Amino acid sequence: MDLQLAAEDLVFERDDGIGRITFNRPQARNAFTFAMYERLAAICEEANGDHAIKVLVLRGAGDKAFASGTDINQFREFRTPQDAIDYENRIDRVLTTLEQCRVPTIAAINGFCTGGGAGIAAACDLRIGTKAARIGFPIARTLGNCLSMSNVSRLTALIGAARVKDLIFTARLVDAAEAASIGLLGEVVDDLAALDQRAEEVARLLASHAPLTLNATKQAVARLQRRLTRDEGEDLILMCYTSQDFREGLDAFLNKRAPQWRGQ
Repeated sequence: MDLQLAAEDLVFERDDGIGRITFNRPQARNAFTFAMYERLAAICEEANGDHAIKVLVLRGAGDKAFASGTDINQFREFRTPQDAIDYENRIDRVLTTLEQCRVPTIAAINGFCTGGGAGIAAACDLRIGTKAARIGFPIARTLGNCLSMSNVSRLTALIGAARVKDLIFTARLVDAAEAASIGLLGEVVDDLAALDQRAEEVARLLASHAPLTLNATKQAVARLQRRLTRDEGEDLILMCYTSQDFREGLDAFLNKRAPQWRGQ
């Protein structure tokens, strides 16, 4: 699989203790390539070792999306069951690295925040969204795949089991008001300009606070939340990703038609 990153696809800038990560594929609603996932993890590792970085802010370029998940074309390379396991292992590793990053992380969400993009947002410490934010995991009507055990665990800890089922079963995208009411967003602002301003204000506030207090709080919360291992969910990943339905979902998505599910 191609892990070469176009330099402009994910931009990292740092200034005065604040690291700013921009998902920069607006023409594809900031859909992630595998290389972008790896670069995100590498930036988190860099922040772990560089104490000049006090906080990370994640945002999407353009005015349409935070991130719309994994670029569907990445799945075309899947040939074996191991490809599915390796993919979910990669996502688990990257999101765990983000979640466990030493510094506070802020997701500044405008527009679509779906699939892997919603997973990235859920792994951040704080989420601020505009009124145009739309968040969800529409996999039951698109590809017919599933979330890993780690992602289900993380999302359930954030919004509760019943709401996880509701989001995935209905495949709907929740608006900003509902996202705030169920815990997917901590704060809602009017528009993109207000989002940039508020994310900057919160980032500067956190950067001014005692870093050990913030890190200890992150670790304490993490210790309270048990994460099931990747191995505990491999059977579910294989059930979905090696199915005829997944191939049908992928073909239907790429050809812009409704999938015909068979449950096989």
